[in-house]
Amino acid sequence: MSPPVRAVILDLGNVLAFHDNALLFRRLGARAGLDAEEAARRLSGAGWTAANRGLLGPEGIRRDVCEALGVDVPMAEFTALWNCHFTLHDAVLPHVERLEGQVKRLLLSNTNVLHVAWLKPRLPVLERFDHLVLSCETGHVKPEPAIYEEALRHAGCAPDEAAFFDDLPEYVAAANTLGIRGHLFTTADAFDAQLRALGL
Repeated sequence: MSPPVRAVILDLGNVLAFHDNALLFRRLGARAGLDAEEAARRLSGAGWTAANRGLLGPEGIRRDVCEALGVDVPMAEFTALWNCHFTLHDAVLPHVERLEGQVKRLLLSNTNVLHVAWLKPRLPVLERFDHLVLSCETGHVKPEPAIYEEALRHAGCAPDEAAFFDDLPEYVAAANTLGIRGHLFTTADAFDAQLRALGL
């Protein structure tokens, strides 16, 4: 029999906030005079991973993206473009809120400093999370074991006392390999049912 859940670890993208990468590439491409497919191709290299690992700060991200697209976009305009694809997942937020006082809440996200800076003030619930485990701060990215282990360290619990929710099956599988109780996130209603099945 599994022990009670002491920590819920949540992904950010497509869990707390939707990200429409097709829209991002379309908008960036249009600014550079490229179609979305070409913009996506040019931005699929090492720079994206470097940003997620925290190897690029805001100006480094802007410069890397602009060089890849062959255009120079001022920082204010670039920041707006770089975050244009986010929409808050309002339906899931009440389920996250009701966990307060029941379990520790942690965020575990592959992300970069510009996305974090844009999303944090728009998701005030994150201020009440016990910890935010961000790839751009740890230097590790999912599905690497080290970033899950970092989350467990801050959760202060055994792997089987933590429930992890992510929209990508490979990241859920990586959590399960470490003994964390990984769940595939699909919809707010399904998330609510998964929490209730865990006794939350």
